[in-house]
Amino acid sequence: MAVDGAQLWTLNQRLLSVVMDACSAELAELGLETKEFFVLAEVAASPYPAELAAALMIPKASVTVYVRNLVAKGFIRREIDDEDLRRHRLILTAEGETARDRALSALAAEFDRRLARITPQDRTDLQRILLEMLKSPE
Repeated sequence: MAVDGAQLWTLNQRLLSVVMDACSAELAELGLETKEFFVLAEVAASPYPAELAAALMIPKASVTVYVRNLVAKGFIRREIDDEDLRRHRLILTAEGETARDRALSALAAEFDRRLARITPQDRTDLQRILLEMLKSPE
């Protein structure tokens, strides 16, 4: 029986939404909205606003709003890039690192509760499948 790609995509999206919804109270306690969490979690790997927008696949204008909010909350700070004085580099503050780590722990715990429903072999297979799907098409 053929598997419908759109149905798999929808199931995956629903799973991600359910996990994020289950973590929303912890995020709120940290002072984070869901999309701010994604920005906070990505800043270390993508420290420039344009990179963040590309990595998270969200509009640059939205990144600007989330960055402004995270700066106001003391989770990140802007610094002028020494290599290109026209650009601002985003840096996690100690408070930002703590909030990110706590939010990631909450997310991991909720996802682990879901993963506990499947066998260790299925988890290994799921990881392998997801990694394969993330590879760039050639």
